[in-house]
Amino acid sequence: MNLRGEVPDNIGFMSKDISSRVLAIAESATLAVDAKAKALKAAGRPVIGFGAGEPDFPTPSHIVEAAQKAASEVSNHRYTPTPGLIPLREAIAKAATRDDGYEITADQVVVTNGGKQAIFNTMATLLNPGDEVLLQAPYWVTYPEVLQIFGGKPIVINSDETTNYKINIEQLEKAYTSKTKLLIFSSPANPTGTVYTPEEVKAIGEWAVSKNIWVMTDEIYLHLIYPGSKFSSMPGLVPALRDKCVIINGVAKTYAMTGWRVGWTIGPKDFTKASINLQSHMTSNVNNIAQQATIAALNGSQDVLKPMLEAFSKRRETIVEMLNKIKGVMCPQPGGAFYVYPSVKGILGKSVNGKTINSSLDLANIALEEVDVALVPGEAFGTPGYVRMSYALSDKDLVEGVTRLQKLLA
Repeated sequence: MNLRGEVPDNIGFMSKDISSRVLAIAESATLAVDAKAKALKAAGRPVIGFGAGEPDFPTPSHIVEAAQKAASEVSNHRYTPTPGLIPLREAIAKAATRDDGYEITADQVVVTNGGKQAIFNTMATLLNPGDEVLLQAPYWVTYPEVLQIFGGKPIVINSDETTNYKINIEQLEKAYTSKTKLLIFSSPANPTGTVYTPEEVKAIGEWAVSKNIWVMTDEIYLHLIYPGSKFSSMPGLVPALRDKCVIINGVAKTYAMTGWRVGWTIGPKDFTKASINLQSHMTSNVNNIAQQATIAALNGSQDVLKPMLEAFSKRRETIVEMLNKIKGVMCPQPGGAFYVYPSVKGILGKSVNGKTINSSLDLANIALEEVDVALVPGEAFGTPGYVRMSYALSDKDLVEGVTRLQKLLA
C-alpha cells in the first residue's frame, strides 16, 4: 500500500477478469493512511495518525442503550422497508426541517448504509454517461471515484488557501457547459473545513437554478461549526432549487457513529422514488438496530454534542497555531469539521536526513518513515502541495505529533 491512493498491483493474475470500471477506482487514500498508521502502531511503532476522518469520542451512552434494547426485539430481526423505518424517516425530516430552514417530509428521505451509499445512490440515480459534474478541488476522495463509475465526467474547479478554499460564480461560469448535469457542494467541507457564508451559498444556489442543473449538497458536518462561522442550507436559502437538490447527511460525524453506517438522502419525490427502487435491488433496508439507535440520536438531547465540539474547537486553535510556526507552511483556520489543510508548498525542495521533499506525497512518506507521523497528502484530494490533518485525536497526541513535524522540518 502507498500513500498515493493507488490500487496495488496485487491482483494482476485476475485483472483481465475484473471490469475496467472497477479497476479504475482508486483506493481510498484516507482509509489507507489510517489503516497503515493503525497497523504500524499495533506492531509497536509510536505512530501518531492525523489521517482519521472520525471523532475520537465514544458514541453517547443513550444511543448505545437504545441499540442494546433494539437488539432484543424480534421485529428488528426482520426485513423492514427499504427507505428506512418510518419513525426514523420522520425524525430525520424533523431534524432537517429545523437545520435546513424549510419544510421537509418523511417521504423525501431514504435511509442508507452511511453517507457513502447516499452519494452512490445519488450519482446512480442522476447521472448518465457523459454528464459533466462540477467538482471543487480540494475534494473529498470519494466524489470523483463514484461519479465516474456511472459515466460522469468530473470538471474540477480549483481553489487554494488564498481564498480559504472557496470558489466563486466566475469560476463556475467558466466550467459550465451544455453537458453540465450536477454541482457537488459541501460546507463545512472535507478536507479543508471551509464554511461558506450565507451570501456565498445563496449566490451559488441561484446560479445553479439559472443553469437548471442539479446540486448535491453534502451536509455531513453541519453541526461541527465553530465561532465566527454559520451553517447555511442551500435549498433553505434558495427555494427554487429544491426540486433539483439532494441533501446528503448522516450520524457518523455529529454523534461519533462512523461505524454504525447510517446516512440518508433528502430530495424531491421523483428522485426519492427512483432511489428507493435502486436500493431495493442493492442493500434493501439498513441494519434495524443501527436505525433504532439513530432515532435515539436524533430525538434525544443534543447537549451531548457540546463536549465534543468544545474539544475540537480548542484543538483547532492549537494545531493551526503550531503548524503556522513551521517555516514554509501556511495553514488557514477552518470554520468547521475537524480537519486542517495546510499548504506545504513552501517546504518543497527541502532535504531532510538526506531525503528531498519534492511533493506533498514525499512529505507524507518521509514524516511516517522518519518521525512516525501519518498525514494524508494533497494528491488524494486533487491538490498536490497540501496535506490533510485531522484533529480528531487526543490533545496530547496532537501536540506531540505536530512537535515532531516542527523538529523534522526545522
